[in-house]
Amino acid sequence: MSAALPADSVLALAPVLPVVVLEDAADAVPLARALVAGGLPAIEITLRTAAAPEAIRAVAHQVPEAVVGAGTVTGPGQADAAVAAGARFLVSPGWTETLLAAMTASGVPFLPGVSTASEVVALLERGIREMKFFPAEAAGGAAYLRSLAGPLPQARFCPTGGIGQDTAPEYLALPNVGCVGGSWMVPAEALAARDWARVERLARAAAGLSADARCR
Repeated sequence: MSAALPADSVLALAPVLPVVVLEDAADAVPLARALVAGGLPAIEITLRTAAAPEAIRAVAHQVPEAVVGAGTVTGPGQADAAVAAGARFLVSPGWTETLLAAMTASGVPFLPGVSTASEVVALLERGIREMKFFPAEAAGGAAYLRSLAGPLPQARFCPTGGIGQDTAPEYLALPNVGCVGGSWMVPAEALAARDWARVERLARAAAGLSADARCR
């Protein structure tokens, strides 16, 4: 049985959304199983490599307890192809009217990327309240998101970009952050070595960040 999207919200799945870049689609299933075992059921496989569509398809069909999505969606064709492969959510680094229309028409939840208050307001005008804040650290970090919470409390974010194990709790403690995106639980050397046990350990540590952050 496939894992469900709570209230169709990507932000509600887990405190950390793993951002995965795969060169070999054969690694997708064991990696996804390790992440799920560690408590991170949502997995963003970025469309940065030729292996990505097949990796999404493999996870969608062989790891039903995972909720696999496509990241780095930059064009309408990519959105359509990702959903056809089995992606259950979409994430983009930014948005245009054309891309937004395609993601809306896809029928799956999506997180359009923003980095300015004006972009946030423009999405709110269109009824979109969940967004990706990217590149998080370079665009102002947790302090910037904290400053948006006052005038734009209805917007909620998944900050991604430059966030690690040490900085994630600061973001997760913010009232307008539902989860953070990151890749520290899938380090390149662990992928190269196919060290799925290490990935599972790192995922479990990441999954435990939320409670610590909210208690601050």
